[in-house]
Amino acid sequence: MRHRKAGRKFGRPSDERRAMTRTQVTQLLEYGRIETTEARAKELRRWADRIITTAKADDLHARRLVARVLTKREVQLKLFSTLIARYAERPGGYTRIIPKGPRHGDGAPMVLMELVD
Repeated sequence: MRHRKAGRKFGRPSDERRAMTRTQVTQLLEYGRIETTEARAKELRRWADRIITTAKADDLHARRLVARVLTKREVQLKLFSTLIARYAERPGGYTRIIPKGPRHGDGAPMVLMELVD
């Protein structure tokens, strides 16, 4: 039983899983949309929403917490300069998942994940 065990494992060790998720969050905030599998997008939604909500405080502690996750300095600056102004009045739900259909190689359900305007 997996009671109270949140998060997906993706068949990877914890350090690889954390690195993959950090990279995807950074890319989502950098480009505004990414294509990924449905399971990864659902896990990524949790991380991205928390990062944006944390950044809305816009103080030194929030900047340090965000810097733990995002891998590029330019994306951190973009988040604090433009994105938090865009989501200032929004209480949550900063991402959208749009289904695309199965991947040709293995049939995994693919989605397009994007930031809501």
